[in-house]
Amino acid sequence: MKFILRSATMASVLALGVVGAQAADLTYEPAPVVVAPEVFNWTGFYIGVHGGIGGGNIDSQFRYYDGDGDGYNYSDNAFGAFGGVQAGYNWQFNTNWVAGIETDFAASGIEAKYEESGQPNNYYSESLETKVDWFGTIRGRLGYAWDNVLFYGTGGAAYGKVKVSGSYNDGDFDYGFSNSDTNWGWTAGAGVEYGITKNITLKAEYLYVDLGNVSSDTGFVFDGDGEFKSDVAFHTLKAGLNYKF
Repeated sequence: MKFILRSATMASVLALGVVGAQAADLTYEPAPVVVAPEVFNWTGFYIGVHGGIGGGNIDSQFRYYDGDGDGYNYSDNAFGAFGGVQAGYNWQFNTNWVAGIETDFAASGIEAKYEESGQPNNYYSESLETKVDWFGTIRGRLGYAWDNVLFYGTGGAAYGKVKVSGSYNDGDFDYGFSNSDTNWGWTAGAGVEYGITKNITLKAEYLYVDLGNVSSDTGFVFDGDGEFKSDVAFHTLKAGLNYKF
């Protein structure tokens, strides 16, 4: 009987030791650390580069200085590439809304050209050209962000240097004209921007740009004094890369 009691006591002690050891293991095992994903923040200054294409129909008119309103109308397709730099500031508020301001400047090859020529027995050659040498914008931006993706609308002022020129040659006479102006106008559009890292973003943007009109005296290009005038408005599509501070 004593042997049985002694065996039972030892078994109880061993059981309690195993349970205690297991409890100790459960007590001192560190819990796994869960790290919440970092939320993208759009607030801050940024600088970047961009490039794209632009074009559309540019309407032009020639009118003689005779007071009768006689002349010609033209509508020519403009097209060309452009590229430049931009800088701006964003402010993120109310969790998802982003407001900002951006300015950009680009060298441009956007141009519209009209050409006409006669037959060999009645030779003549005539050309008219409207070219955007460079342009820039100063715009406000307002958008909605889903973490590192931002959809936005934008609009503001636009400015640029536009040149109009023309020439006429009939084998005996060779005339030409040229004039350039720096104009102010307006722009509006929309875009989407994607945060690749917390400091680098990639964007795609559409803008409509209206720079008003540019005109020039034509001399004898149209066989009589008059004025050539172009209404300079065009569409742009561009991609840009920004570094956010």
